[in-house]
Amino acid sequence: MLDFTGKVAFVTGAGSVGEGWGNGKATAVLLARRGAMVCGLDLDAGALQATTDILQQEGLAQNWLAIPCDMLDSAAVERAVAACLARFGRIDVLVNNVGGSAPGDPVSMPEEVWQQQLDLNLTSAFLGCKHVLPVMARQFDDTGKGGAIVNIGSVGSMTFQLGGRVSAGYAASKAGLVAFGRSTAIAYVQRGIRVNTVIPGSMHTPLVEHRLVKQLGTVDAAALIAKRHAAVPMGFMGDAWDVAHAVAFLASDEARYITATQLVVDGGMTAARTA
Repeated sequence: MLDFTGKVAFVTGAGSVGEGWGNGKATAVLLARRGAMVCGLDLDAGALQATTDILQQEGLAQNWLAIPCDMLDSAAVERAVAACLARFGRIDVLVNNVGGSAPGDPVSMPEEVWQQQLDLNLTSAFLGCKHVLPVMARQFDDTGKGGAIVNIGSVGSMTFQLGGRVSAGYAASKAGLVAFGRSTAIAYVQRGIRVNTVIPGSMHTPLVEHRLVKQLGTVDAAALIAKRHAAVPMGFMGDAWDVAHAVAFLASDEARYITATQLVVDGGMTAARTA
């Protein structure tokens, strides 16, 4: 089940901020463990090396290609796709995982931060699709097998964030990512390409300690983490592996009849807030 042997996955944001497991890092490692050949991209070469080290330790380095890449540089993304094809010959799975949040409402948020949010969370996925979709479409024409694309969204696009924090750019760009995924799915449904979006809720990844603590201006990381756990109906935050397993399912042959939809992975948060 969920066997990716012989498939090639192109995973963006495959490193992790600090030690521990980010969504992209966990996804890249999980797919490799399930038999996939994985091309992992990240802007941070050091973070990408940490993923490489894990796969080397597990004897999976022969099925791994690490490419430092800025997903907002169209030419760089095009080169990365070409490098993946040169090494592995095809791309069966694209995971658009690049993203990040910045606080602010339309008045308090500087215009450049607004644009950065749109680029980081939405344009990065657009460029990933722009350069990978033609590859998958050609594969469908040649073999009858296209591919699967999974975007990483956020419950921040569906409801308010913990503590009522406003992140207008993040919410707008992640909501746009859902619409982008649905539109792209229908545009390519006849070419054997499925497009879906995973919607994570509050996750305990290194971003909590390395980014969110600073954004909220708190010095008590433990208290923040406890508060985030308590806000989830299940009583605890998920982690990167919960996201990775959702991605693997949507990218797998078992999900062959699923496209243009969203899989919410949030421990019941959105249901509790809208009930």
